[in-house]
Amino acid sequence: MNKLFFGDNLDIMREYIKEESVDLVYLDPPFNSRVTYNVLFDEKNGSESAAQITAFEDMWHWDQVAAETYHETVTQGPVKLAELLQLLRTFLGTNDMMAYLTMMAPRLVELRKALKKTGSIYLHCDPTASHYLKLVMDAVFGPKNYRNEITWKRTSAHNDPGRYGSNTDIIFFYTKGESWTWNQIYRPHDEKYKARFRNTDEDGRRWADDNLTAKGLSGGGYEYEYKGVKSLWRCPIETMERLDKEGRLHYTSKGGIRLKRYLNETAGTVLQVLWDDIPPINSQAAERLGYPTQKPEALLERIIKASSNKGDLVMDPFCGCGTTVAVAERLERQWIGIDITHLAIGLMRSRLETTFGPELSSYEVVGEPKDLESAQALKEHDPYQFEWWACGLVGARPAKDRKKGADRGIDGVLYFFDDNTNIAKKLVVQVKSGRITRNQIATLNHDREREGAEIGAFITLNVPTGPMKAEAANAGFYEPEYFPGKNYPRIQILTIRELLSGKQLQYPSLGVPGTYKRAQRQSKVEEPKQGNLLD
Repeated sequence: MNKLFFGDNLDIMREYIKEESVDLVYLDPPFNSRVTYNVLFDEKNGSESAAQITAFEDMWHWDQVAAETYHETVTQGPVKLAELLQLLRTFLGTNDMMAYLTMMAPRLVELRKALKKTGSIYLHCDPTASHYLKLVMDAVFGPKNYRNEITWKRTSAHNDPGRYGSNTDIIFFYTKGESWTWNQIYRPHDEKYKARFRNTDEDGRRWADDNLTAKGLSGGGYEYEYKGVKSLWRCPIETMERLDKEGRLHYTSKGGIRLKRYLNETAGTVLQVLWDDIPPINSQAAERLGYPTQKPEALLERIIKASSNKGDLVMDPFCGCGTTVAVAERLERQWIGIDITHLAIGLMRSRLETTFGPELSSYEVVGEPKDLESAQALKEHDPYQFEWWACGLVGARPAKDRKKGADRGIDGVLYFFDDNTNIAKKLVVQVKSGRITRNQIATLNHDREREGAEIGAFITLNVPTGPMKAEAANAGFYEPEYFPGKNYPRIQILTIRELLSGKQLQYPSLGVPGTYKRAQRQSKVEEPKQGNLLD
């Protein structure tokens, strides 16, 4: 079954992922490339756990956890990797970059274990750390299993004062062994190439002539006379006769014979390591979720198609908002997604449900609270994670991140469509895990009106009082025009126990224009086949 895991991917892989079970791994490990290069190498001491990385804090620091991980990897990890980490620490010291490499090392070891013998891994990073990561990849997978360094043009040209514009990411492509799954990808021919097909048949097909002689080719050819022309040919006479019957021979005015190659039969240009044809997600893109490191679906589509087949298992251990799992689902692959934040898990669940609806394959979420006791434990461990998780229970997105302070009384937002105007209506969510009072309900209704929301939801760990319920009832009902006779409470109180038991928010929905388009079923990257006419 497809799975989403909440937790540290190192622990998840060691406990749940079977060795040699995964066909393809894509990972985009978070790293704060927006800070200056020099800051990355400043010596820092901190006590914050590196495992408590959040969706908007993509930076690991050298701390106690990093030091312990370094010691474990050096003393128990592969010899080559242990030697490399010691050399890197001598060179880098104990700074953020060394912490990042130290935390990545054991995860890459586990990913290699998880890959099948025919599996592949794509590591996405920016040029700030790519040269160090390649050394770590070589130590884990072996230099002989390095296949490509792909350069993705992730944005258009821009100005970086005092240096050349930085607009590319690096993607390392490694395999586990010397035999791996590979499906050739082609890019459409450019106009310059198409211009070479200047001849046209009676049926309108454009073609260009190509050499049929084998003169100068290594390995020789076939020497014979065909229709009065004697030469050393590239194909045997049987193939020449077949091509003639198919109308694929061009007899020149000078008495030569050449091969017709048709434009509509060419697969395209074999994909190279420079990927400048996949734009980033712009502000108007249908798939945009507002997640800071979200990658375009076309990028993952290309990777998944090239290095896996239908039914294969694709895993993303840093899956963020779930682009990898969404594309894997659409391409009929099995999938595993892992993330350390409930924010990401909530986004992925919402994205999958919105995109695929009843056609979504069954999946399991592992690591989420399943009862009131585990929900309470999550709240005690990390209130922000609890808040994100509670919002995810009703399909809402966080209205703030932990850096921005004041939330204006709103913890989550959910948009829905209940008419044909394509203008979304708003539902706001407030999460409370401590003492609750009637005044909080009144305040939520005020916040709802201020935010222009039709409905407000109050999610609580504790049981609401009678006065709280009365205050919610006083807020009245929302009566949508396109749902005659339907009334939806303006303020709804739901307990965590009720949500875990299956109770849901009440709001109208036509199930149209969601976060991004469900109808986007067709592949953006084609895989045309190209045969050899001379075989």
